[in-house]
Amino acid sequence: MIRRFLAAVIVVGVAAALLVIAWPNLFGVSSAPIVAQLVSVRALSAVLALIGAFTLALIAMLWPAARRFLAALALVSVIFAGINVAVLSVRGFGDESFPTRAPAELAVLSWNTLGDAPGAERIAELIIAEEADIVVLPETSRDAAVAIAELTRREGRAMWVYSIAFDDVSKARSTSVLVSAALGQHQIDHEGGNTSVLPSVVLRPLDPSGITIVGVHPVAPLPHQLENWRADLRWLDSICRGERVIMAGDFNATPDHFRPVDPAAGTAGLGFGECLSAGLLTGNGAVGTWPTRLPPLLGAPIDHIMVTPDIAVTGMRVITTHDGDGSDHRPIVARVILN
Repeated sequence: MIRRFLAAVIVVGVAAALLVIAWPNLFGVSSAPIVAQLVSVRALSAVLALIGAFTLALIAMLWPAARRFLAALALVSVIFAGINVAVLSVRGFGDESFPTRAPAELAVLSWNTLGDAPGAERIAELIIAEEADIVVLPETSRDAAVAIAELTRREGRAMWVYSIAFDDVSKARSTSVLVSAALGQHQIDHEGGNTSVLPSVVLRPLDPSGITIVGVHPVAPLPHQLENWRADLRWLDSICRGERVIMAGDFNATPDHFRPVDPAAGTAGLGFGECLSAGLLTGNGAVGTWPTRLPPLLGAPIDHIMVTPDIAVTGMRVITTHDGDGSDHRPIVARVILN
């Protein structure tokens, strides 16, 4: 009797723990320690759970005395995997279809370059290939950004360069944004705050009818950085508001860490502030952008492009052809039209 009771307690405890990991927002713990990290890799967790279920089932067949207990754990693992797959399927396993580019469309590109790792030439080639108008480059130094802009200018794509570095010790503490000269000049807004450990760049247009551009890089939710990470996400929630705002970069957050868009925006969805996720809007919300050593459908979707409701997203995709270029992140690109 005691053995059965203990077995039931273990099964219920495991089921409860897995439910919290699979559906953390139900309990309001998506930013809690351990949960914040595990929920970022839903697909990988689902695969590991299925492997665990298969292993438990094999052991159960060979160990009759523990068959019910092991079978129950295997069933719980399968249900956990099923919940994760269901969530990911709603977010979208990838839709790379872009309509023929309209004259009014803009291309937004983001790539965490791991401290200039791919090199200026390779980054410039991608910008030219995607005809990018706005380029957000976390972990890219000003020197590299200037070199990239010089290369794109030679190809007929003149771009302004804006950079912020918290120090010169590590290139990871730099963020650069390139903006097509056709979109006019911007100025860096130093009054609205910033992310805590790694820099973000807020660009306000000199022309009142222009686009506000926010290049972001919150710190990763490492155990010793959780408070800074939460503060960074609150800052994202406060900064992406108003009209004609595009926010892009390495968010170090997946859709599980997003918030319901402010009702004042007049629309529904997940994102930060009044900005919606292009990935979720286009069926690409489950495609992993980090790390490149994992297949896209097993990685964590932590790089994003977001827009206010007055900007329509016509397409978005995660670029997988640069996985061997040195960065541990995949570039992402979205097409948008100002309404």
